[in-house]
Amino acid sequence: MGDLGVRFKTINQFIIQVMPKIETVDSSSLSTRKTVISVSIIAMLFFIFGITTWINAILIPYFKISCELNNVQSLLVAFAFYIAYFVMAVPAAHLLEKVGFKKGIMIGFWIMSLGALIFVPAALTRTYAVFLLGLFSIGTGLAILQPAANTYITMLGSKERAAQRMSIMGVCNKTAGIIAPLLLAAVILKPTDTELFNQLPNMDEAARNAALDEMIKRVIIPYSCMAAVLFSLGIFVRYSILPEINTSQDNAVTSDNQSEKTSILQFPHTILGAFAIFLHVGSQVTGINTVINYGQSLGLPLLEAKVFPSYILGVTMFGFLLGIVLIPKFINHLKVLRICTTSALLLTIVFFMVHGREVTFLNHKADISIWVLVVLGLSNSLMWSTLWPLALNGLGKFTKMGGSILIMGLCGSAIVPITYGYFADIYSPFAGYAVLFPCYIYLVFYAYKGYRVKRWSLKSEK
Repeated sequence: MGDLGVRFKTINQFIIQVMPKIETVDSSSLSTRKTVISVSIIAMLFFIFGITTWINAILIPYFKISCELNNVQSLLVAFAFYIAYFVMAVPAAHLLEKVGFKKGIMIGFWIMSLGALIFVPAALTRTYAVFLLGLFSIGTGLAILQPAANTYITMLGSKERAAQRMSIMGVCNKTAGIIAPLLLAAVILKPTDTELFNQLPNMDEAARNAALDEMIKRVIIPYSCMAAVLFSLGIFVRYSILPEINTSQDNAVTSDNQSEKTSILQFPHTILGAFAIFLHVGSQVTGINTVINYGQSLGLPLLEAKVFPSYILGVTMFGFLLGIVLIPKFINHLKVLRICTTSALLLTIVFFMVHGREVTFLNHKADISIWVLVVLGLSNSLMWSTLWPLALNGLGKFTKMGGSILIMGLCGSAIVPITYGYFADIYSPFAGYAVLFPCYIYLVFYAYKGYRVKRWSLKSEK
């Protein structure tokens, strides 16, 4: 961590010296035109987040075969990617404090570009550890981009409509998420691969290694293209009209004891909210990133099971569209969070109750439990967009640090899937989903109680 801190300090000094200072503005002073353009730029960022994040759903089973891994080892894809949020969130917050949002976003994109380039030597040598390094680098870039983008969209407009704006961003993210796995699968998977997968166990070592080497090299072209696009986007955002928002004035703390606050740790609702995000994203990513392997355990071939992440993300996007229409005109974001968390817990119970019953739907003959995982995407859809405004409420000058603390919660996408993989290896892919129960139980607690905790004495304030 010491070396990382030195590197970030060096980057900060370089940026400050060679680039002009960006003037900060209050979000309330922005014109309608500039606000719309700014929201559009942030929407583009969320689309990129979706491409780079949900593409992992196809990488996990792909690496499992090509690098000959078990469930836990293959889920290190998610672990390496998301643990970067925990390791780098605080350094990222300090970076954003020093250089501002726009320069920080540029640096984030460039680090992601480097991570995509690392896939080239990893593929040439079929070295799984190097792939994980590339994924960690991409996650590091996102650890800088995510707090900036989420804080931007929370503050670009009224607090009452924050969840609605976040829902719009969710549509962009999940649209990319639907496209990304299918697009990558079209590039790296061939119609004849099912036959190849069946033949691999019977091949001699030399033939198997040759086949797997050829297979893994298919990621070189898409990730090289991704690196070029990410580098260019960094330059685009840096010189765009996106404003540098003055967070200390736009989200002023309203309580009388504002001056007494000296640390983000003095805002329990934010810390509890970060843990809520930890469990929310962990449970959501577990469902999406493991559904292909779960489908295979039910007897579905990979080329059929590969579409289920897109089904989940499609249902999730439908939830975001509902949020855009309903929030705040017909229902506020708190009630939405309560509905989503409660229904998620109930659906998890249903998942275990209906297992073993087959249905035919959308030309898939599969266990009905896999469709419960798809429907669970609807419950998960609006948790993120409703958790953020509740957890960031009233942070004032601690807003940037608060945003980074919440982003640290994204490491739940590293821990929860690995926990699932551990139980899946010991028991079964079906039994592993028991990890969802404690996740949704806590989320129900936060929706009804945790967001109101203002002191660590657990005495809540309305």
